Amino acid sequence: MNQIYCFGHRQPDTDSIASVIGYADFKNRSEPGRYVPARCGEINSESRFMLDRYGVALPVFVPTVEPTLADITYKPVFALSEDVPTVDVAALMAKEGIRNVVITDAGGKPAGMIGEHALASACIDTLHLAALAVTPVPIATLARILSAEILVSAHPVLEGRVYIAIDALHVTLAKMTEKDIAVVGDNEPAQLALVSAGIAALIIAEGAPAGNRVIAAAGQHRVSVLSTKLDAFGVGKRINLSLPAREVMETNVPVLACTETIARARQVVSGSAFRAACVVSTGGKLQGILTRTTLLDDVRRQVVLLDHNEASQAVPGIEDADVVEIIDHHRLGAITTLRPIRFFNDPVGATCTIIAMKFMEAGLTPSREIAGVLLCGILSDTLSLRMSTTTHQDKKAVKWLASLAGEDPEKLGVALLEAGMDLSGVPLDTLLARDTKIFTLSEKSVQIAQVMVPAFAWNRSRDEAIAAALEKARAGAGAAISFALFTNVLENASDLYGAGDAALLSALFDETLPARLPGVMSRKKDFLPWLGEKLKRAGRV
Repeated sequence: MNQIYCFGHRQPDTDSIASVIGYADFKNRSEPGRYVPARCGEINSESRFMLDRYGVALPVFVPTVEPTLADITYKPVFALSEDVPTVDVAALMAKEGIRNVVITDAGGKPAGMIGEHALASACIDTLHLAALAVTPVPIATLARILSAEILVSAHPVLEGRVYIAIDALHVTLAKMTEKDIAVVGDNEPAQLALVSAGIAALIIAEGAPAGNRVIAAAGQHRVSVLSTKLDAFGVGKRINLSLPAREVMETNVPVLACTETIARARQVVSGSAFRAACVVSTGGKLQGILTRTTLLDDVRRQVVLLDHNEASQAVPGIEDADVVEIIDHHRLGAITTLRPIRFFNDPVGATCTIIAMKFMEAGLTPSREIAGVLLCGILSDTLSLRMSTTTHQDKKAVKWLASLAGEDPEKLGVALLEAGMDLSGVPLDTLLARDTKIFTLSEKSVQIAQVMVPAFAWNRSRDEAIAAALEKARAGAGAAISFALFTNVLENASDLYGAGDAALLSALFDETLPARLPGVMSRKKDFLPWLGEKLKRAGRV
């Protein structure tokens, strides 16, 4: 089941955090576990107060929705241990019709890869008959590889060089030690001489018989004897394939973590000699094989956007995501989708009001915890129903949710306000970044931050510092102009600060900033339309 991530905007406020939690809960009633509440920014003190009050988990932090290798569905992985004989790797490749087999270590981590090139090299090495050897291999395994019958088993494990007895016998005997293996044909005197020399094993090729004298001598001298129908060349080829996979594998295989982006993976795979890469989990264990064919799939994370509908406010990587739904209460912004989607936009005071309405319309009752979270979202965005954006739907939702959460909305609203206005010791840069949005107005990028203050004396005593911090924020965002609203709920007004082109600011405002804006409480309803009109007029001058 593909999961769908619910996101608020980049600098999530309480309504944004609460709405993703509430909507994920609502959708999971019919599709359990599919919807995941997520965030791409840090939460503010008010939101943390809300989560702590109701014991609700913080939405998962997802810094970007750019697809990663973890989003790919991999085919079954064909991997073998580095201790298996190479012949078993070849058999697996033939059976499954694959070109590469990943070789793993004892911990399940990729150690290398055996492909057609490595197998060809193992077979070519057979031509150098004098260089044949076996690493420690159980005699039973060697017999299986050679399709041989064990006539005498003197050593459970064989290890040593392998000689094809085609030279003069005395030359071969001079080379061999007690660890070595000899391959002979139908030549009983040679068989007896080799056994008497006390070598480790005798392989009788081409189905030649092993006489009683040879068997008896082998038992006396502790020499293993195997009989196979393969000829000497076939034995040599199979001997090389008896090597453990670690002796044959290639180790220059790219290894990518599942957290890597698909864009980077394409570069790595295209530059690999294997045209493939191993994908590993966060613990380093093999998770899948990435090929050029795999990368042809269009992999996109599915997301629901709540409390915003503009790409500039959305989670990074949104252009590579599949937006399946948008729920908002703001103005319409510029965002495009791959296909038709559900888009619900209602000019109520909070996105949480829309989520509460969905619960009511569906005849579903949220838990006390979810009801409390949604209630906080509405009270926060409407300043306890005092904002000009407040509608009768907001009031209806607050009354219903408060009864389910067992809360007094007035007292809860005051507690939220106090939690959100805890400004002690917080740097101005952090305060401005807590609730900042970027808009495009009259073809200009405009940054607008809002900070709730207990009294205007708080910000007026910091005029110069606020102006410097706002200019820094404007430059960092690359905005044409930046504004900051310092809003006082008790006085029903905001102080406006600005940074950017001095001539433009002068054209917009008759007075020097900061300026008092009576009745301006909502960035969305009170300030943004007013500013938009001013920018239009300034553009016509």
